[in-house]
Amino acid sequence: MNSTDQTRTDPLQRQPAHHRDEVDRLRLTVCELHGELLRWNLVTWTSGNVSARVPGADLMVIKPSGVSYEDLRPEDMVVCDLHGRLVEGHHKPSSDTDAHAYVYRARPDVGGVVHTHSPYATGWAARGEAVPCAITAMADEFGGDIPVGPFALIGDDSIGKGIVATLEGHRSPAVLMRGHGVFTIGATAKAAVKAAVMCEDVARTVHIARQGGPVERLPQEEVDALYHRYQNAYGQ
Repeated sequence: MNSTDQTRTDPLQRQPAHHRDEVDRLRLTVCELHGELLRWNLVTWTSGNVSARVPGADLMVIKPSGVSYEDLRPEDMVVCDLHGRLVEGHHKPSSDTDAHAYVYRARPDVGGVVHTHSPYATGWAARGEAVPCAITAMADEFGGDIPVGPFALIGDDSIGKGIVATLEGHRSPAVLMRGHGVFTIGATAKAAVKAAVMCEDVARTVHIARQGGPVERLPQEEVDALYHRYQNAYGQ
């Protein structure tokens, strides 16, 4: 092992033993969740990524860059610190790593981040247009419109800054980054994946509805009531 490899692995080796267990668990979880992106037709080729924060540690687990979804294995998942620096892994981390890392630094409540180029939602992003909250499923999941964030180039934390700034004051766990695609957040990586699935679903539905004419947004008081019920009373 050369000196660079030693430097990369040391931060994880210095963590408590239970963090090692968490990393191993999250590698499996994050790998499996990438399969959900394929199942719901949210990504093509090697685009898109899922990450998860390692509880109690300034670390995250994220998809490697440019590796086919069909070839992904838990051991391929990459561990980085919350500044996007490689800590452990056999591959380069996703090109969106700095964006994910910024979100985790700025939002301690976030445990998972997802990025997709799902076609209908990305179509709204290409227009730079928010998806209006016109159906109850949107009110339930997003608590309002799905907002549009600024255009930003990949390669540093500019996208992450845009995500955080746009979602500030919004109940939506999804943002349409202008001219790019979808980013979602959640308390867990699974919750962020669910938000990405629902984002594409409602983006498609509202797009179809608009083919017949203007779509009217639900009254705010109804949106608030639906969101409260879904978030606090729905399910088990």
